Amino acid sequence: MIIDKIENANIYKNFGERITIAFDYIKSTDLKNLQQGKYEIEGKNIFAMISEYQTKPESEGKLEAHRKYLDVQYVIDGEELMGYAPLGIQTISEPYKEENDVIFFSGEKSFTKVEEGMFAIFFPTDVHMPGIAVENPLHVKKLVLKVRAD
Repeated sequence: MIIDKIENANIYKNFGERITIAFDYIKSTDLKNLQQGKYEIEGKNIFAMISEYQTKPESEGKLEAHRKYLDVQYVIDGEELMGYAPLGIQTISEPYKEENDVIFFSGEKSFTKVEEGMFAIFFPTDVHMPGIAVENPLHVKKLVLKVRAD
């Protein structure tokens, strides 16, 4: 897992061409005016999803992981807590769904506040719980870039 400000994205370009394309998309797209939905960037290798929602209490969150894709989650507007733990010590709560590339877990995690202009990268070796309220529910607009991990 990596959490940082978008102005530091150049540090992570050595992670590969797909990560570079993902960060270039963030920097070159008018995300504030982009409507909710799915946007293809590079076929099934990289695609973007814009969503808007109210953050929720931790008790309503789900700890998840992915096998095929890593997530680059960028907060366009608002703030939220994102939970994280290394994969391996959790209990599976819902089996892997290949069509959505997601598996849900229960277990321990720690939280970090991610604010407007910040991103988190979650690798297939990370479990994560996004969308959690910092204090009270708050409107968030977020971009999630799905980057094929292979």
